[in-house]
Order: sequence, then C-alpha cells, then structure tokens
Amino acid sequence: MRPELVLFAASIVACSPLALAQTMDHQDGPYKILKTARVGGEGGWDYIYADAAGRKLYIPRGAVKAAPATDTTPATPEVPARLTVFDLDTLKPAGEITGVGGNGAAVDPKAHHGFTSDHPKVSMFDTKTMALIKSIDVGAARPDGIYFDPFNERVYVFSHPTKDATVIDAKDGTVLGTIDLGGVPEQGVGDGKGMLYVVMQDAVGSVTAVDVKTMKAVAHYSFEDKGGCNGLAIDVKNAILFAACGRSGNPATPMPMMVVMSAKDGKILTTLPLAGGSDGAAFNPATMEAFSTHGNGTMTIVKEKSPTSFEVEQNLTTMNGARTITLDSKTGHLFTMSQERGPAPVPTTPLAPGARPPQAPPIPGSFTILMVGTK
Repeated sequence: MRPELVLFAASIVACSPLALAQTMDHQDGPYKILKTARVGGEGGWDYIYADAAGRKLYIPRGAVKAAPATDTTPATPEVPARLTVFDLDTLKPAGEITGVGGNGAAVDPKAHHGFTSDHPKVSMFDTKTMALIKSIDVGAARPDGIYFDPFNERVYVFSHPTKDATVIDAKDGTVLGTIDLGGVPEQGVGDGKGMLYVVMQDAVGSVTAVDVKTMKAVAHYSFEDKGGCNGLAIDVKNAILFAACGRSGNPATPMPMMVVMSAKDGKILTTLPLAGGSDGAAFNPATMEAFSTHGNGTMTIVKEKSPTSFEVEQNLTTMNGARTITLDSKTGHLFTMSQERGPAPVPTTPLAPGARPPQAPPIPGSFTILMVGTK
C-alpha cells in the first residue's frame, strides 16, 4: 500500500485519546492490547517490521513539506523522511536514520543488514550502527512491499507499476535480477524451502508462486471472485496460505474476507469474514493463528483448528487506521500503529459520485504503536 493511502484509511473514523481508551476496554476473546506507546512524529507510514532476533521494531516515516500558517491552522515545519527504530519489548525509541524512508523494512539477522523499500533507490543500512551503507538502484521499479527470505539470504522488493520483484543479495546489496509476478504485488511470504508466495492486489486477486532458486514464477493461484488483497501469511508446516482480501465479487456489497488456500496447488479450502478491509496479515505457528489488521480499527484472529478446519476466533478493536501488522516470533506479540485525527471538515460543495470526503486532519504528536497479545 502506498503511504498516501494511509491518510484516507485512517480518516474513516476520528480517534481521540478517549476513543482509544474505550477500544482497549472492549475485548471479546483471548487477545487484548497489552501496551501502547504514543511516540509522536509526523509523516506518513505504511508497513511495520519486527526484528525478533535484534529486538527492534522498524517503522519508515514519510517526509512532510513545510506549509505556512492559515487562519485556521498553524504553520507546518518541514520534516525529512526517516527510519524510526524502537525497542521491541519496551516500545521506547532506539534510534533513527534520517533520509532513509520508504514503505517497509526488512532485516537479515545473520549479516546484520537492513533494507527499506525506499524510492527511487532502496536503502541498505547496518542494524548495529544504524548507519546507511548504500543506496541501491532498482531502475524503473517503485518499491512498496519488502520481504527477507532466510532460505538464501535475499531481499525481495515488490513494485506496483512494474508488476515485479527486485531481488537483492542481503549480504552485499547486489541486485541479482527481477521476477515478473504477473500482477500488482503486495505482501510476500516464503516457506523456508525455496518457494516464495506473493499476493496480488488486482481486481481479481491471486497469489503468484515463485521458485527462488530459478527466480521464476511457477504458478498463479486465482481467488476466483475475490479481490483487493493486501495481506498474506503462511502456515509452513501444513503449506497453507492466508490471504486477506478487501472485497468479494459483488461490487454492490463488497465483503472483506480471508481466503484460506493450499500453497501446494492453490485449492481454496475456505473463506472467512474479516472485520474490515485488510492491509496486512501474519501467522503464528506456535498458536496456529492467522491475523489480519484493518483500517477501520479492528484485527481479526483466525484459528487453524486442523489443516482442514478454520474459524474466526476473535475480532479485536484496536485503533482507527491501524491497518498493517507484524509478528514478534519470540514473544507472540503483534504490533500495529496509527495516529489520532480531529473532526473531518464539512464539504463546501456536494461531492461528485465516487469522490472521497474531505480528510480529517491528524493530531500532531499522536502517532501511536500498539502491542497486542494474550499476556
């Protein structure tokens, strides 16, 4: 998802500190908000990434252009793009790399190299010193999603306009080539055995299966009448994919749903309703649960009871606009983030059909990280 879409997703419902406190009290299952950190900072955001080995949480933030004061708003100072880093256990600030932005981040814990899906060039940094190592030219690609695969220590950077993945050697930052994915790619996941799966955001959703050894797409699994898919997670043990899609085939009544599919042959095992339009998914093999986060401030937890039986275990209220997710594989904690917004301005003229309503302004300093878990 592009950073500019974050603002619209977060403006569906204004979220005040009181509203956040109320959502924290509304629980209907084992998961709850364990901790919040109002870390502040201005600028757009997209993906959030937990480095379980290094115990760091990475959030790229977008730049903010300076703007003069108006009769109703104060002046806005210029803020550069930067990669913000937090302690994964305490959520306290742990560093920042100015000038390194992008949509997402990924880390090779073995080489201690990190990467952000920056554009026009991908940024490579040292996770120990938090210093930029170099900028990597990715040609015409516009990096969005990003994934590190420990199978061969490679980073895959997904691009919407070029419909491909740029492959980078995580050890030295060398570009090894590109993979034609046959659609608009979003989240990718690997099975640790040489296969990479990437969900497509196209109107008719699908997953592209890639053999990372040959760097070729080997299959395309269609979701039939489901589309708008942004999140993808995998149960490696049972070779099951969980694709979080924003709508069903009926344009009049779009229904967000989780498509559960075999990673072996693309057979759809079942579909389950989601509490909102997803922009991220995760799977915890320790609990056999899949998670999907949504821009309307909800998180759906799906329980895999067996390789053929799945159910919605809980719909947790989080924070409006908290639509991307990451899993800390060591603790089982989930992380998401958003910011509070004031009242949306009243349109001065009638909206054209299909036009978006005026965006609610963000409350300065309100950017918040949420830690979710059972204990």
